[in-house]
Amino acid sequence: MADITASMVKELREATGLGMMECKRALTEADGDLKKAEEILRIKSGAKASKVAGRVAAEGAVTAHVSVDGKNGALVEVNCETDFVAKDAGFVEFARAVAKIASEQSIGDVDALSQAKLAGGETVEASRQALVSKLGENMTLRRIAKVQAQGRLASYLHGARIGVIVDYSGGDDTLGKDLAMHIAASKPVALSREQVAADLIERERTIARARAEEDGKPANLIDRIVDGAVNKYLSEVTLLGQAFVKDDKQSVEKLLKARGATVHAFHVFVLGEGIEKKKSDFVAEVMAAAGQA
Repeated sequence: MADITASMVKELREATGLGMMECKRALTEADGDLKKAEEILRIKSGAKASKVAGRVAAEGAVTAHVSVDGKNGALVEVNCETDFVAKDAGFVEFARAVAKIASEQSIGDVDALSQAKLAGGETVEASRQALVSKLGENMTLRRIAKVQAQGRLASYLHGARIGVIVDYSGGDDTLGKDLAMHIAASKPVALSREQVAADLIERERTIARARAEEDGKPANLIDRIVDGAVNKYLSEVTLLGQAFVKDDKQSVEKLLKARGATVHAFHVFVLGEGIEKKKSDFVAEVMAAAGQA
């Protein structure tokens, strides 16, 4: 039986919005498997799918750069070990310079970006190593999204933790900024239903069926209930299907139609997405250092 820690319960609560005891029971049933526990809660309690941003932890910065003509842009994530270093002026400037170089030189590969030269003549990698020596923390160029617009680009940064670039045609600059802010807030996984990964749809279908059976729904209605649940899920995770954050009476698709606009693509980075932050026991570390562990 896995040891269910307070941090595991807290993480599951943040992901599902459910109570502490419900989360603890689900973790116990799932033998400590967070993903399985989340599925158990969604079946038994009807919790919504969690947002990735609530389950990840890593420090650093997400930065964006868009050319003046709105045709070229880049999102870059640069990671460090602590929030303290992430706020250092030198680190912040480095992250911004890296995004600018990626955009201006059309670089979409981390290795290639490392060898690109900054305005001062040194390579990105040399600058990174100098910052590591100065600040005493490891730093990595984690990922890049290099974008060449079909229409024009708009970007939005929510602090240094969420970055968005959206490629759209029609409308005006205000619409572009609104779309980018909506994406940062709602974090769609795809533009349209057709672009949602088949395994995600199948997972929702499986959960919806299990939940309907758990609730004792009539067998002849289960397929219809499952289809309805999947359709609701698709409207919640696709940009076109989502309710617009500034006017939830209309979907993004209807907003675009009313403004004579089209979204071609978007990219969104959430700082630390998919990275498991190292958990440490400070007391144990001190005792070990003192030779008492």
